[in-house]
Amino acid sequence: MSQKSNASGSHPQPLFEAVGITKKFGDFTANSDVSFRIHPGEIHALLGENGAGKSTFVKIAYGLLQPDKGSLFWNGEIVSIRGPQQARQLGIGMVFQHFSLFDALTVAENIQLAMPAGESIASLSARISGISKDYGIEVDPAARIHNLSVGQQQRVEIIRCLLQDPKLLIMDEPTSVLTPQETEQLFSVLRRFAENGLAVLFISHK
Repeated sequence: MSQKSNASGSHPQPLFEAVGITKKFGDFTANSDVSFRIHPGEIHALLGENGAGKSTFVKIAYGLLQPDKGSLFWNGEIVSIRGPQQARQLGIGMVFQHFSLFDALTVAENIQLAMPAGESIASLSARISGISKDYGIEVDPAARIHNLSVGQQQRVEIIRCLLQDPKLLIMDEPTSVLTPQETEQLFSVLRRFAENGLAVLFISHK
């Protein structure tokens, strides 16, 4: 018998829910009895100073760490997320604070490295252009990473994540490297994501 979350029939089913999450590193408790839920189309901000446990929690949600106590639910069903690949299969995507892009490669070549083998650069470039225009995060698929600003590089990371069709997008400290104008543009993009039913978890110390 599968365990289900406690969402009642009078409330919408959360897309993702964490209940009673505790994580310790030796004698240090990073997360203590943390509970959280998010529904499709919502944007939630997880705020706190450096060392408050934000990154630990999202690493648990993305399968990079395992909780010592507590449960995770996806669409009401209990899940054990054992790694990023399983998280992505469920529909959880994550854009990290520190980008993982190769400067000498193009946008499309970088994104191709994260996609299943077999799709041509031309086909992938067309999909990149389509998603970037749909969400107002335009970037040239043929541009080389070393010619892009930090804000544009972040767009590449976001597009790479969107091409994997996530239902929940986690963004770890996304504004820490952006100018005020780029930050406003990012917020506009996140609102557009939510309007299209994507759940967004936004991590920040500000």
